[in-house]
Amino acid sequence: MTNKPKISEAEWQVMKVLWRKSPATANEVVEQVSDKKDWNPKTVKTLINRLASKGAISFEKEGRQYKYFPVLSEDDCVQAETSSFLQRAGATAVKPMLAAFIEAQQLSDDDIAELKEILERKGGNQ
Repeated sequence: MTNKPKISEAEWQVMKVLWRKSPATANEVVEQVSDKKDWNPKTVKTLINRLASKGAISFEKEGRQYKYFPVLSEDDCVQAETSSFLQRAGATAVKPMLAAFIEAQQLSDDDIAELKEILERKGGNQ
């Protein structure tokens, strides 16, 4: 899918559930989202319908139930969001933004090593 749909902050909560466990019924998604958010089940079902109409998720009918699953991978959505954000923020904001993000996070030695590898590849210093 070349044009990735824009996913709202609330829709991300539904996508996270489906990336962890799918296929899932609407009630299973409601239950999982309700563990983290105090949302009405109708709200979650509306989000599911929006995501389906955007093509971010799809479903299979099993008897009287619909089982939902993501069409887009989490990596694809993260990349699309990152690209969209960078277009809005502008190229000059990347370095300070990345530095602030890294400073604010608790990073393990493995995380730091992985980030170093990414930066070395980006700089061509393999």
